[in-house]
Amino acid sequence: MATQTLDRQLDGLEFDRVFEDMCSGKDLNRPQFDEMMKFLREGDTLTVHSLDRLARNLGDLRNTVKALTDKGVVVKFLKENLTFSKGNADPMSQLMLDMMGAFAQFERSLMLERQREGIAIAKAKGLYRGGRPKLTAEQVAELKEKNRLGVSKTRIAKDFGITRETVYQYLKL
Repeated sequence: MATQTLDRQLDGLEFDRVFEDMCSGKDLNRPQFDEMMKFLREGDTLTVHSLDRLARNLGDLRNTVKALTDKGVVVKFLKENLTFSKGNADPMSQLMLDMMGAFAQFERSLMLERQREGIAIAKAKGLYRGGRPKLTAEQVAELKEKNRLGVSKTRIAKDFGITRETVYQYLKL
């Protein structure tokens, strides 16, 4: 499996601070994204390689850009050559954000559909073994004990660095 790096995105560029999350875009646990949102202040400029690096769906993209510009942060997307700032409601830029964001979301949906199809074919041939377990047997026992004691699924997921869905999957075992 290929490892993500920022080399291509940062090639020839220098910034005061770089925020990098090494997780799936669908993951809600994005500590560097959260840190970035807290860190940025009025007058700062956030430079993003492309729209799909900031958000994986159009709703999140719109909300994030709005939240940042409302704080007085300038948001620049290099690949799309778009810039957003407070009070700069350029209709053409907004249309481009919506269209490019929708295309990025559509592209991701297609990729996931192709992935599901490939897995189904591999399973039919007996070649698919699934991903590696996220937790050890001891961690699974601890997870189940926390659940038995009434700890919330969200808290358990956060404690183990997994999604709530993964918590539910382990509880089925």
